[in-house]
Amino acid sequence: MILLQLVSDEEAAGRASEVMALVKDHLEADDPRRVRLARRLRSIISGEISPSDRDLMVRALDAAYNALDDELARVRSLRNILWTATFLVLLGVAGLAVYGWFFPQSLSLCFTPKVDPGSAGGIDVVCPTAEHPDEKVGTPASSLAQPRDILTVEIAGLAGAALTVIASLRHIRGTDAPYMLPLASAVLKFPTGALSAFLGLLLIRGAFVPGLSDLDSRAQVLGWAAAFGAAQHLVTRLVDDRAQMTLSEVGRPTEATTDPERTAVKESPSAGEAGTPGSPDGFRDGVGPRESAPATERDGEPTPDGAPAHRRSGA
Repeated sequence: MILLQLVSDEEAAGRASEVMALVKDHLEADDPRRVRLARRLRSIISGEISPSDRDLMVRALDAAYNALDDELARVRSLRNILWTATFLVLLGVAGLAVYGWFFPQSLSLCFTPKVDPGSAGGIDVVCPTAEHPDEKVGTPASSLAQPRDILTVEIAGLAGAALTVIASLRHIRGTDAPYMLPLASAVLKFPTGALSAFLGLLLIRGAFVPGLSDLDSRAQVLGWAAAFGAAQHLVTRLVDDRAQMTLSEVGRPTEATTDPERTAVKESPSAGEAGTPGSPDGFRDGVGPRESAPATERDGEPTPDGAPAHRRSGA
């Protein structure tokens, strides 16, 4: 911007198109600086540049850079939020695994398949890491829980989450933003999958899901853990959509709500600028005026194709 103030008029006129392109990328369509620069662009390029035009270019360029900084700040803020959320969820998952290691019975994920009430045989107890057949009737399932049960369930949830990460890669687009927002969104899925696997099996064990209160084998327990780990995509896909929306807003400003002041700038050009927006020689967004049609009527002169000119008869 400082160089733009110091260069010659010819070089400033040559840079006008680049300035206008940057302004169009980052300022709203009804921004007064963008509107005024669009009206003066044709005159500036043709060499009719005044000190006020140079000042307008500097102010518009400064506003475009500030808007770009704001857009990147939003990307950086969302990236930091996602990494913080990932760390907190990972901390919770690790805390559950440690707690289950030392107190396995308090967070038991073992199941007792239904048996006949009058059966004299033993009962089966199914845990994520082991199966205990023919246990004594009345044996609490939680008493057979192992320290590795919760950790095993969380690993199965991680595996289910990994499948959704691979599937979501087809929707991730590359970006030239300096912050790896899609990566932060993908990493969040892994600890979330481990947490959802644990919570899902806990709901099944509490008979929250009708018909699934008693799983019959260790394979079923781990299978449901992986399924719940993949189900985290129902929640994290909202985060993915928000991340893609934030990235798409960089360099593509949304249309701002037109306020009276900006409308006045559009409708009332200052002296020395191009005509009003509705006039043939008025233009906006850097688009020049329409080329006027070649004259076909000139008093006493033939038209370009040699046909005689027609005079309009008086009343």
